[in-house]
Amino acid sequence: SAVILMYHRFGEAAHASTNIRLDQFEAHIEELRSGTYTVLPVPEILAALRAGRALPDHAVGITVDDAYRSVYTEAWPRLRRAGLPFTLFVATDAVDRQYADYMNWDQIRELRDSGVTIGSQTASHLHMPANSDERNREDLTLSNQRFNEELGAVPTLFAYPFGEASTRIEKIVGDAGYTDAFGQHSGALNAAIDRFYMPRFPLNENFGDLQRFRLVANALPIPHTDLSPRDPTLEQNPPLFGFTLAGNSADLKGLTCYAGDQGQVHMEQLGPRVEVRLTRPFDPGRARINCTAPGPDG
Repeated sequence: SAVILMYHRFGEAAHASTNIRLDQFEAHIEELRSGTYTVLPVPEILAALRAGRALPDHAVGITVDDAYRSVYTEAWPRLRRAGLPFTLFVATDAVDRQYADYMNWDQIRELRDSGVTIGSQTASHLHMPANSDERNREDLTLSNQRFNEELGAVPTLFAYPFGEASTRIEKIVGDAGYTDAFGQHSGALNAAIDRFYMPRFPLNENFGDLQRFRLVANALPIPHTDLSPRDPTLEQNPPLFGFTLAGNSADLKGLTCYAGDQGQVHMEQLGPRVEVRLTRPFDPGRARINCTAPGPDG
């Protein structure tokens, strides 16, 4: 298994919801270099999971979304000095329009040439589930064209803008040539994960203290099958949510589920099957159900 971390901005206090303070980020780097973790390029992690190869304990991958200029001026120098690889997801329109707080293509090429993995985040940072198939395909075609023109290749890794997807969108992304895609929902990876809706742990000022960082960096996945509903864009609200525990999670103790603003929710477990029932619908917008249990160390 592995944990994928997600950042956006670095040292940009005016954008607290997507920013990590530099002192927080430096503490994260120090923790990652403590000897407990093995930080690997994200493509290497994914290749191991795909092939069924073992990963080191506490394997971690680092991702950064949106190609803000502070990635180039603040994050990259620190990660380079620490010898920590990372993946940068780029929405091409903002780069093409030369917005002041975004990187330019020369800087992105410099990162690419230094070993940074470049991934795609569409052209316009499109809210994909709210748009038509035609609009989504046009946006991906444009971004792929720009990557080819500027970098000489189309990325294979994708991150959904706003972390939002649907089974319809996942197919469009796969048809566009991408092999793996990430959301922004918390969780760890294992070989059974949905390769077109993989979780990452978002980190920002409010959720970036060292105690939480250690918690997420050491998280383990709950092996499972038969997750329902399959589509992350809800057609029924509240959803009939459930999954089947698999592998070494079949005898998991202390499993508890939480939902949005509802706190702990009712859960029934019949053998390996877990069913979660909410008492009221989610409010409009983004919502989550998180199921968690103590790890082997408590």
